[in-house]
Amino acid sequence: MKILYAIWICIICYIAPVQAQSTKPNIIVILVDDMGYKDLGFMDGRFYRTPHLDSLAQESRIYQQAYAAASNCAPSRASLLTGLLPNRHGIYTVGSSERGKTVDRKIIPIKNNNTLDASFPTIATLLGKKGYSTAAVGKWHLSDSPKQHGFSYSFGGDHSGHNKHFSPYKNTAIPDGDEGEYLTDRITKEGINYIRQQKENPFFLYLSYYAVHTPLEAPDSLKNHYKGMVGTGEKDYPTYAAMIESLDNNIGKLVSELQHLGLSENTLLWFCSDNGGINTISPQTPLRSGKGSYFEGGIRIPFFVHWPNHIQPRRDTTTLVSHLDLFPTLKQLLNDKSQMRMDGTSLLNNLLDDEDVHERLLFWHFPIYLEAYNESKDDGRDPTFRTRPGSAIRYKNWKLHHYYEDDAYLLYDLSQDIGERQNKASEYPTILEKMKTLLNEKILETKAYIPNKLNPNYTH
Repeated sequence: MKILYAIWICIICYIAPVQAQSTKPNIIVILVDDMGYKDLGFMDGRFYRTPHLDSLAQESRIYQQAYAAASNCAPSRASLLTGLLPNRHGIYTVGSSERGKTVDRKIIPIKNNNTLDASFPTIATLLGKKGYSTAAVGKWHLSDSPKQHGFSYSFGGDHSGHNKHFSPYKNTAIPDGDEGEYLTDRITKEGINYIRQQKENPFFLYLSYYAVHTPLEAPDSLKNHYKGMVGTGEKDYPTYAAMIESLDNNIGKLVSELQHLGLSENTLLWFCSDNGGINTISPQTPLRSGKGSYFEGGIRIPFFVHWPNHIQPRRDTTTLVSHLDLFPTLKQLLNDKSQMRMDGTSLLNNLLDDEDVHERLLFWHFPIYLEAYNESKDDGRDPTFRTRPGSAIRYKNWKLHHYYEDDAYLLYDLSQDIGERQNKASEYPTILEKMKTLLNEKILETKAYIPNKLNPNYTH
């Protein structure tokens, strides 16, 4: 009898880890490019057709106060994947930090890194160690290949930040399809093929679309849906709307495939944009400004998390969340105890048990310049730049901007002024001083470099 009992215990010990491994959730992160806060129906957008995303979002935790880690592509992507602020990895922008005319820049900005250092662990690095297959499909923008950063499979991943949306793509990382093939369709197809190949194993798919980044290009069949319609912005509305509809259709295909393969209930899916929308293409009214700015329109993003039978559908209107939170959330989910620097906060208890994320503080540091898209319509602090060197924090309902050229402070109460039009710095000196203290503490804590050298070519 004792022998049978011992054998039974051995069998249990053998089966338990196998069962634990088989129940690891698959993880999909869907990242869209330059999609604004109000470009989707579930975010109360009125101009674009997004029925598949709206339906998926209604089964998800929707965060209505979600933020990008940075206001443009490369730094926000690096931060999402590493869980680190831009001033940790040194990617602040795309290309040079000396953007705009030399004569307009009062100070010399901090030098920008154009490549993510391979020494920084990514989400893929962690998940690979936990037995996941890892794939990056679509836009990468951080180095020559995702394979240098923990991904075992890559399609379309290189340094490029934008691409033609129709084949031939003229991109060595994206083999051409039939002439006229649409890139959003192709990226979805490659993502689905990967899921089919890995359906028996836990997988991590980082599905990163080039849509809706410029150039604005879309199939005529979809553009015809919007003929004669008037939207927002100054660009080609039917084309932009069709790009969003195509993206929505393709995510619908992906979700249908997960359901067909029986993977939907064991798949944790994140959806978000890399930064705010371009203000001249799709203004995010009542939010101010857009991509490249640290006003709300540049950093507020659509964001939801979907995991059937684990996450109760809910529209969360108060919790502050960030790109930085994905990595620590997944780290806690997998019960990983390794020591790793993280600037985000795990959302796991909030997602699973509705626990509050108490007194969250968000911090942005942007010691660089970004030139204007459109001087009359960018709706920034001044018409010359979308961003001048500075820092910002959000704490509770308050948001503080600090600009280094003129030592200016802008203080906004977002509960009353989400459009950031009424600077309350002189009206609330006590709150201003508290916010300045919090900002300086974050600068010291993260060892953020402050640009302070004057530009000898400045002429104003």
